[in-house]
Amino acid sequence: MIIIKTDAQISLMRKAGKVVAETLRMIGENLKPGITTSEIDRLAEEYILSQGCQPAFKGYHGFPASTCISIDDEVVHGIPGKRMLVEGQIVSVDLGVIYNGYYGDSAATFPIGKISPEKMKLLEVTRRSLEAGISEARAGNKLGKVSNAVQILAESAGFSVVRDLVGHGIGRAMHEDPQIPNYGSPEEGPVMEKGMVLAIEPMVNMGDYKVQTKADGWTIVTVDGAPSAHFEHTVAVTENGADILTI
Repeated sequence: MIIIKTDAQISLMRKAGKVVAETLRMIGENLKPGITTSEIDRLAEEYILSQGCQPAFKGYHGFPASTCISIDDEVVHGIPGKRMLVEGQIVSVDLGVIYNGYYGDSAATFPIGKISPEKMKLLEVTRRSLEAGISEARAGNKLGKVSNAVQILAESAGFSVVRDLVGHGIGRAMHEDPQIPNYGSPEEGPVMEKGMVLAIEPMVNMGDYKVQTKADGWTIVTVDGAPSAHFEHTVAVTENGADILTI
């Protein structure tokens, strides 16, 4: 069931989203060769708590950290630990917060020092594919227009979109209906309505779209070992387009 949010509920989600965005910006300023992924996670958790919010990911289905940190061929759900970042890597950071019972969720992929032109293109295309999807999130459009816009932009640049993972509705739960694939026909899916809140999140691979889960039970990687990028925003649907809550 898709849950329509009131203006008051969206206002609470905007507060959650603002803290998510501020945390991601702070993380981006601290990412450098030599920092460990657990240090990044600690910085994020401390900031989230200082803003009167709770980390949404910690303990979610048993996840042990406040952020998902995924490096190079890791698509999503990487567990922070003792790994040090190295120049030339790309690092996806996904995080969520809870404010007064409402969730915000966002992700971004960052370059560590100087990266290859191919990786830079992957980051730029994935970011643009998110923007393309968001541009279709308006009342009266079918949800498939969001999915199709992401797919067309990513694949026309020579990349692939992950098919086993989806975006999602969000509100008082982190994952609500509807599911939002990053591929498909623009004629598929429910018609979007004012008050729907969606977490749109392209995951784009440099190689093939196939993914698999590592032995830790969480980290999802590309099967062919090619790099992957991930960008995400939480948006509220309006008659005039998408209202981005995680900025």
